Amino acid sequence: MDYYLKNMLKKLLPILLICAFGFLLRIYQIDKVPPSLNWDEVSHGYNAYSILKTGKDEWGKNFPISNFRAYGDYPLPLNLYVTLPFIKLLGLNEFAIRFPHALLGTITILSSYFLFLGITKNKKLSIFGAFLVAIDPWHLFTSRFVLQSNLSVALLTASAAFFVNGINTKKKYLLPVAFTLLGLTLFSYHSTRIFAPILLVAIAIIYRQKLLEHFKSKTGIISAVLILLFFAPLPVLLNNPEARARANWIFLVDKGAIAKIEEQRNQSTLTPIATKLLYNRPVFFAQKFASNYLGYFSPQYLFLKGGTQYQFSIPDNGVLYSAYLPFFYLGLFILIKRAKNNKNYQFVLAWLLMAPIAASVTQEKYAVLRSTAMLPIPELLTVLGGYKIFEIIQARKAWLSKSLAIGFAALLLFQVSAYLKNMFFVYPVAYSQDWQYGYKEVVTYIKTNYQKYDKIIITKKYGEPHEFLLFFWPWDPASYENDPNLVRFAQSEWFWVDRFDKFYFMNDWDIPKETNKSWKLESGGTISVIPKKTLLITSPGSHPPDWNLLEKVDFLDGKPAFEILEKM
Repeated sequence: MDYYLKNMLKKLLPILLICAFGFLLRIYQIDKVPPSLNWDEVSHGYNAYSILKTGKDEWGKNFPISNFRAYGDYPLPLNLYVTLPFIKLLGLNEFAIRFPHALLGTITILSSYFLFLGITKNKKLSIFGAFLVAIDPWHLFTSRFVLQSNLSVALLTASAAFFVNGINTKKKYLLPVAFTLLGLTLFSYHSTRIFAPILLVAIAIIYRQKLLEHFKSKTGIISAVLILLFFAPLPVLLNNPEARARANWIFLVDKGAIAKIEEQRNQSTLTPIATKLLYNRPVFFAQKFASNYLGYFSPQYLFLKGGTQYQFSIPDNGVLYSAYLPFFYLGLFILIKRAKNNKNYQFVLAWLLMAPIAASVTQEKYAVLRSTAMLPIPELLTVLGGYKIFEIIQARKAWLSKSLAIGFAALLLFQVSAYLKNMFFVYPVAYSQDWQYGYKEVVTYIKTNYQKYDKIIITKKYGEPHEFLLFFWPWDPASYENDPNLVRFAQSEWFWVDRFDKFYFMNDWDIPKETNKSWKLESGGTISVIPKKTLLITSPGSHPPDWNLLEKVDFLDGKPAFEILEKM
C-alpha cells in the first residue's frame, strides 16, 4: 500500500506543484488585490451571512434556490451556499468570501489537467496546459474575488474531466458525477443556463452510441435520472421573471436598439420594402451577434486589449499572454483537423464554438465573465499548437527546438512577471475607484462614532452604501429585516434602500448645496438635520457650506473619495 501511494504521489507531483503554485498566486494578498470589495461581493457575502444566521436572504426569502434578489439583478444562489462554511469558520470579512474562489480556481487547474489528459493522452502536454491555466490572466485575475463565473468554470471543467475520463474507459461510475456537476452549473451563473443544455445536446449527439449503452446499466439509470432532475425544470427556471430580469437589461435587442432601427428606417433612401427587409430586429440581431461572436476569437480580445470592464480584466492586457498567439491559432487548426475522426476533439470543438453564444447575445462586445465558458479550451489549443511546432522542429534540428523553447520560456517569464507586477502593485492604486474603495474605512469611522449622532447620512454616489454598512459592521440580519425604520423601494428595475436604523442614503444631487434647504429622500419624506447630531458622509464638495469637515477618505491614488462632516 505504501509503495502504491508513493508511486501515485510521484506521478502526480508535477500537477500538485502546479496547483500549489496556482493557489499561491490566487491567495497572496487576496484581501487587498483587487483593492476592495465591490458591491456585488458584499451583496453575496451578506446574503450568505443572512442565510447562515436566519435561513433567509436579506429580503426574507427562505433558502433561495433559483435566484436571489440582491439589488434586482437576481444572481444565482449556489455561490451563497459555497460561501457559508467559510463565513462560519472565518467570520464575515474579505478573506472569508474571496478564499473559496481561490480554491475554485485551484480546482479548475487540477480538473484541466485531467481533462487535457483524457483528451490528448499526453501527460507532458496536459501538465503544461494546466500550468497555463494557473498563470493565464483570464483565469488568474478573476479567481481572486467573488464571481459566479468562478464557480461555473470550476464545475464545467470538472464535469468535462469526469465525463471524458468516464465515457472512454470502463470507469462509467464517473459519468453520474459528471452530469451532477454539469447540472449544478444551472445554479451557478446565468450564462451557463444557456451553455450547459446546449453542451448536453452536443454530448448526446457526439457520444450517442456509448451513452445508449451506458443508459442500459444501473449506473446509466442514475445518470439518466440526474439529467432529468437537473434539466427538465430548466424551461420553468428560464421562464421565471426573476431569471429574465438581468437579460432584459443586457440583451442585444433592447429599447435602445429598437430606437436605432427606427432611426435607420427614417433615414433610409431605399424603397419601403427594402428598408423593412434591411432594418429590422432579426437583421440587427444577426449583425451584432456575428460581430460579438467573432470578437471572442480575435487577437484584439484574446491577446492585446482584453475586456471592456476594468473590474474583470486589467486594462490593455489580453486575457491570454501575447506569447501564445501563433500557438493558439495553430492549435485551433489542429483541433478542427483532429475532430474529423476523434470524438473527444469533436467534443472540445463543440464546446469552443458554443461557449461564446451566451456572451454574444448581450450588448457588451468583449464580456470577460460571460465568455469564461470558453475556459480552459484556449489553454488546450495553445499547448496543442506549441507541442506541434516543437515536435516538427525537433525532428529536423534539435538545437533549434531547444533554442526556441528557451526563447519562449524567457518571453513567457517576462510577460508573466510584468502582468503580476501590474496586478499586485499598479492596478490596485490606479483603479481603486472602480472597486468602490473607501467604504470599509467609512464604516469603521461610523462604527467608532455611532453613539454620537442621531442621524447619519451617506451618499449613494458610489453605489449601494447600505450593503457596505451591513457587510462591514456586520449588521444582524434579523434586526435589519425587522427594522421599523427600513425603507426600500423599486425604481427603474432596481431595488433601492433609502433608510434603516439611523442611516439615511441620498443621491449627491439630492443633498442641498445651500444652507436651510430641505433634505428629501428619493423614496419620499424629509430628513431633519440637527447641528452636532447629524453626520454626513458624501463625495467631495457635495454638501452645504455650514458643515464642518471631520475626516477625509482618499482613493489609493490620492484622489478624494469621501468627506465626513458634521453640521455646525
